[in-house]
Amino acid sequence: MESLPGVKSVGTTSVLPVSFNGNTTWIRIVGHPYNGEHNEVNQRDVSPDFFKTLKAKLLRGRYFTETDEATRPLVVIINETLARKYFPGEDPVGKRIGDTELAPKSLCEVIGVIEDVKDGSLDSETWPAVYYSSYQNADDYFALVVRTSQSEAALLPSLEAAVHEVGGGLGTLDVATMAGRINNSPTSYLHRSAAWLVGGFATLALLLGVIGLYGVIAYSVSQRTREIGVRMALGAQRSSVYRLILREAAWLIGTGIAAGLIGSLLAATLIRGLLFGVRSWDGATVAGVALVLAICALLASYIPARSAARVDPSVAPRYE
Repeated sequence: MESLPGVKSVGTTSVLPVSFNGNTTWIRIVGHPYNGEHNEVNQRDVSPDFFKTLKAKLLRGRYFTETDEATRPLVVIINETLARKYFPGEDPVGKRIGDTELAPKSLCEVIGVIEDVKDGSLDSETWPAVYYSSYQNADDYFALVVRTSQSEAALLPSLEAAVHEVGGGLGTLDVATMAGRINNSPTSYLHRSAAWLVGGFATLALLLGVIGLYGVIAYSVSQRTREIGVRMALGAQRSSVYRLILREAAWLIGTGIAAGLIGSLLAATLIRGLLFGVRSWDGATVAGVALVLAICALLASYIPARSAARVDPSVAPRYE
């Protein structure tokens, strides 16, 4: 795999990221009080280049190396959630963990702490996880992760062919890009569908708001036709009529946008738990939405203002 053009790094894992919280084990920490509780954590067997391929940041200690193989003492890397939960206020590097009986063959030394990798679905809780070196805990089933410098989809056939060239007994399953896995996951589909639905309602609300504002301004202009005619008869310029109508519209627009900003702040606190990977409040997005609303509303107000500026002063006094 690494010799193929466009491949930057390759790693293996027993369970791909963004799959599920499962394949767990129970751990016990040497030197910590133990009362028979089941400390269940995700278990993953990975190659030395797995974290490099994912670009997962090492927070403490070191990564696996090729020297961490079956003849050497067992080592393990843990994620930051496990470190935070089971090693509060202490450095876990150098500590030892094992099974619930602390059987000698299960004891492993913690050599590193890695930033959390999303093992489960996108909106699921991040579980504590332990990563064993696949050189010390090999299996006959594993997943390959490949980082490329070119189009991932275009490289997939070459990657699959490279696996089959190793031996006729090797098979492949679920060959896909990571972006494809995420975009086609049930969680992503549900949230994307909800986003389209909300976006559709938002577009409809914008359309109704613009029509409503147009109606309000048009009605106001019709009620003030005599006043506008008198102003123009006394020498008011069309530009001043434009300013008069648009100033009224701007006041309505500003009030509505201010109320909308307050409402969005309240709504952001309610939907925070439904989001993943993004913040519930983003200043640039809110400013952009407010700008779009203001432009659409001003355009809706321009038509009545234009009609008002064309009032014939000789006819306007007869309007009721």
